Amino acid sequence: MEIFENKNTLGNYLDTLRSRNHTIGFVPTMGALHDGHASLVIQGLKTNDFVVVSIFVNPTQFDNANDLVKYPRTLEKDVTLLSKISADNIAVYAPSVEDIYGSDVVASGFDFDGLEQEMEGQYRTGHFDGVGTIVKRLFEIVKPNHAYFGEKDFQQLMIIKKLVEKHEMPVNVIGCDILREQDGLAMSSRNMRLKPAYRAAAPLIYQTLKTAKIKFGTKSAKKVTEWVNEQFANHELLELEYFVIADSETLKTINRKSNKKTYRAFIAVYADDIRLIDNIALN
Repeated sequence: MEIFENKNTLGNYLDTLRSRNHTIGFVPTMGALHDGHASLVIQGLKTNDFVVVSIFVNPTQFDNANDLVKYPRTLEKDVTLLSKISADNIAVYAPSVEDIYGSDVVASGFDFDGLEQEMEGQYRTGHFDGVGTIVKRLFEIVKPNHAYFGEKDFQQLMIIKKLVEKHEMPVNVIGCDILREQDGLAMSSRNMRLKPAYRAAAPLIYQTLKTAKIKFGTKSAKKVTEWVNEQFANHELLELEYFVIADSETLKTINRKSNKKTYRAFIAVYADDIRLIDNIALN
């Protein structure tokens, strides 16, 4: 498997593939790969001749410096996982911070037409500027035909689609289904940091979302939100940061339902100092 640490070397390699009319898929990650990431890569290989997987813990999207330091870095294991999928049709781009940012490690400012101001944007200052910065730079380096993102980070997915639209980038952004553990917990690199008691409690997040979806069929968004808040109000281990029912397109919190629109429920929960997010389509 080809592993690149330098964007210019990677670019030359990909130019050679393109000269042979190969299509290129792209899966950007921060490493600590799991089966959810693997599913994105497999999807990419179904529709492209070649897939690039970037492994880069991006400093500009962390509003919590401690979270950046603790974020798992497991490059050797990541490469092993990818090699089992395909050793010949996958390349890894694992750059240094300097290769991406040079000496100026700062995020650019972006306007995502208000998508960045909802939910995560209210709790993670500057997060989506960091996401926009790194994804734009990676798209410019890799120049993929298609890029694959999991719907667990649905707000991020919508923002990246907006990024591509506003900057007229020739990339087809594809959202892929959330992969879950057997007990329903959405797969995440952060899950490996959960202490046993918190890991045992965490499936309540998805259980709550599933019940909220059922209740949304007959109850108002306000009533469903109140019910969800009650589920976590006195929980010994899990602390609810937010639960929001939002328009799937604008991501704005809804007041009244309309049969002409689609909605999703979004949730963020702290399990000790580890923040877990999830979402579910409601209609």
